[in-house]
Amino acid sequence: MSTPLVSVSHLSHRYDQHSVLEDVSFDVEEGSFVGLVGPNGSGKTTLIKLILGIERIQKGSIELFGKPVQRFRNKGHISFVSQKANSFNRGFPATAKEVVGMGLTAGSSLFRSQSNINEQINQALEHVNMMTFANQNIGELSGGQQQRVFIARALVSKPQLLILDEPTVGVDTDNVQQFYQLLSTLNRELGITLILVSHDIGTITTQVNDLLCLNKTLHYHGDPNEFDQLSNEERSTFYGHDLNVITHDH
Repeated sequence: MSTPLVSVSHLSHRYDQHSVLEDVSFDVEEGSFVGLVGPNGSGKTTLIKLILGIERIQKGSIELFGKPVQRFRNKGHISFVSQKANSFNRGFPATAKEVVGMGLTAGSSLFRSQSNINEQINQALEHVNMMTFANQNIGELSGGQQQRVFIARALVSKPQLLILDEPTVGVDTDNVQQFYQLLSTLNRELGITLILVSHDIGTITTQVNDLLCLNKTLHYHGDPNEFDQLSNEERSTFYGHDLNVITHDH
């Protein structure tokens, strides 16, 4: 069996006296599309920060591509897309193409010609169907289009793992389904391993092939279809309150 891209083992974390993660363990296999769900305050953001090395591990361990996160140096293997929609400065003076180019690190472009760099940027825009808007100012694009550009920026370095934290926040409802379909395409056709943090359980269970339900502890890890078969009472126990799951038509 191949080494998991991410391996979390007995991870616990506290802020002062407040416990946010308790004995969390799971693996993310290469090529999987993982959904991470849970209520507000469940520890999802802290977990992502620990995986990205932003927070220091207090108890337990995380390995990335078989190496402890503290010693992992191949940062180009992992890209991250945050909740940009609520805070992005729409007056930022850059085209979509220029924003995507910001995803190229100095090391990844040091020995490339300008034509090769342009080809890499164009390819990333094509992957998210935004080549038509390459020269348009980022602030003139819709929320859904902007988020596609930010995914292109994450893809331009050709990562093996893409982590997205609530990427549909601020994206209009009409574009949300197209956005999820884009992620599925990136996973299937480019072979990129995805970790998607979301509150939209009704949609996420139809898109991912591995589901994590976190609320301080890991209450569920497995097949999203089996999660759908659980009773509302069981799922509400995970969340600590009544849970209404809306199923979207496709």
